[in-house]
Amino acid sequence: MRRYVQSHALSQGYRKGDLLYDGIEEVWFDDNAGRRRFLDDSLQQALHRIAGEFLDEAHTVLMPVDIIVAKPGDIPPGAVQNIEFFNRRVDLPLREFRRYGRDAHGPLASGIPAIRRYEQNHLSLDVYRDTPSPPCDRLAITWFDSNVEMRHGITTQGCADTRADEANFLPPGHLPIIITREVEMVTAAG
Repeated sequence: MRRYVQSHALSQGYRKGDLLYDGIEEVWFDDNAGRRRFLDDSLQQALHRIAGEFLDEAHTVLMPVDIIVAKPGDIPPGAVQNIEFFNRRVDLPLREFRRYGRDAHGPLASGIPAIRRYEQNHLSLDVYRDTPSPPCDRLAITWFDSNVEMRHGITTQGCADTRADEANFLPPGHLPIIITREVEMVTAAG
């Protein structure tokens, strides 16, 4: 394990009811072999058993991802994250969905000035061999200096253009999001 971060949903996100997820955990590895060793490790298995005491395992998703940094940038202390859960349109092939996100939508969304950093976390292709219809195809994670800056970003023409572009690769309807703050748990030198 190279890095471990928890991102907890902010309380104001619950004003309209329950969220799709209460947060995410991110764990970084050097490669897939390292990830597999971690998942097979007895300490990790013990931690998983303990987590089962407070996590709703029916709503817990393990999602190995390939990260594409669409807008590089430093994450300021206390930044807020907007995490969006994407599923592609059923008529759009997976590789086209990934290409469009990387080459078209990512650069468009990166133009929103309030965004400090933007990553597209695409579900790893090897997962689709075992799970043809996973619960999520991609996470879009954007960081902002504050809730105020995030709300300001939503009012810009760049955001309006980005939202209009979503019809090119997303099904119509609600786009689930959670607003979080990161808590870095482990950073390994490397």
